[in-house]
Amino acid sequence: MRNTAVSTSCIGINAHLLAAEPGYRRAGIHQYIYQVLCHLPPQYEYVVFTQYRERLGGPTLRAVPSRWPTQRRLVRILWEQAAWPLLAWQQRVDLLHSMAFVLPAMLPVPAVVTVYDLSFMYYPHSFPRLQRWYLRWQTAQACHRARRIIVISQASGQDVQRFFGVPPQRIDVIMPGVDEMYAPPAPQAVAAFRQRRQLPPRFVLHVGTLQPRKNIPLLLEAFARLPLSQMHLVLVGGKGWLYEEIFARVAALGLQERVHFAGYVPDAELPLWYGAAELLALPSLYEGFGLPLVEAMACGCPVLATNASSLPQAVGEAGLLLPPDDAEAWAEGMTAVLQDAALRATMVAKGLVQAQQFSWERAGVETAVSYQRALQAP
Repeated sequence: MRNTAVSTSCIGINAHLLAAEPGYRRAGIHQYIYQVLCHLPPQYEYVVFTQYRERLGGPTLRAVPSRWPTQRRLVRILWEQAAWPLLAWQQRVDLLHSMAFVLPAMLPVPAVVTVYDLSFMYYPHSFPRLQRWYLRWQTAQACHRARRIIVISQASGQDVQRFFGVPPQRIDVIMPGVDEMYAPPAPQAVAAFRQRRQLPPRFVLHVGTLQPRKNIPLLLEAFARLPLSQMHLVLVGGKGWLYEEIFARVAALGLQERVHFAGYVPDAELPLWYGAAELLALPSLYEGFGLPLVEAMACGCPVLATNASSLPQAVGEAGLLLPPDDAEAWAEGMTAVLQDAALRATMVAKGLVQAQQFSWERAGVETAVSYQRALQAP
């Protein structure tokens, strides 16, 4: 029960998108939710509605598990709209925070909503029809009803203003951080990892869910043009949706022996993947932030990304920014990093500095500030 002896406000947080099982759902949104919950300051009491069973946060955070199988989308929608408002009333919360796009139609108290990106607005045909319709409708409604909207980059904030007409004074930009485990791994650890995973001597790395907006077919086209015939490409990430074209393009380009699908890998392994790779290539058409970029830079891995959406903010001046529709430019950029040792060393040094700008502790504190603003709003 909530401690009523003090006047501390209680925040009810919907964290049902925390993924309990390994797979593509344990990607960017899962990481953001998990890390923010673990770094919330103790100035409020937090009631977290989730199916996640691992420990979260500090002494003022209490998880309320659900018996609803909300890993199924339709069940989660029903829980968000019907069960959550009732549970919030029962738990006597003062503020709701939806950590992913959607608020209940009947709000028992003021609310905050986190919007990671609006890719479903820019690239609607990259989403299944019902998912696209629900996200567009519910995100618009949530942005108009919430007192504060949290976004994870300046670009996402501008998108919320553009598509939904939200005034900038209601938007809080809270960028992701970098976990302390992301650091340059020891060479002997990388060597042992290479042997255990039977990795090729040199490879380009992509980290992300296999789905259309990741623009992987363009990466494959660029990779096929590299003059380095012994180079390999490794794609780390689970299957999302509409990914069949990726496998078809590998076959059409005759790259079956040089392109490897590692699937989902444990988070703890990612620093070793970054440490073993020659570079990280992220040719996404659109990202809310691009967390693998800062993780890779923190591990001393050079990065190449598109000059679209939020990615320039994540990369800064530390990496190469390339057009999302120019395979030749990507081939030239990768070739330059792979063959020019001085360029690579400069990118590694700048990347280590750039990654230091991002802090999960700061993200947690800034989230609490957003709660304070929402609670104090008229």
